[in-house]
Amino acid sequence: MAQPTRREILRLLGGRELTVGGVAAHFPVSQPAISQHLKVLRESGLVTERREGTRRLYRVRPEGFSDVNGFLAEVVPAGLERLKHAAEEDERRGRGYAARRN
Repeated sequence: MAQPTRREILRLLGGRELTVGGVAAHFPVSQPAISQHLKVLRESGLVTERREGTRRLYRVRPEGFSDVNGFLAEVVPAGLERLKHAAEEDERRGRGYAARRN
């Protein structure tokens, strides 16, 4: 998800199914490159693929985002708490934002 093209693919697939060609039409890269991005997203559980004849249709897999959301809920608050403590410690030592402004 950190890769900008993959984020944009997820936005495109939000609420609809598209073929590889349908996704690729929105990007200035080759269809094989889009196929690789879709493969990564599929393997990470963020999109699903279904076959309809010879076509492969991709759509967002909402369950994959609940997994990501759960992970972020665990990681982000802990990181923010550490950042808060570090900022408070800098303020106590006179190295905080107010001290740097003067």
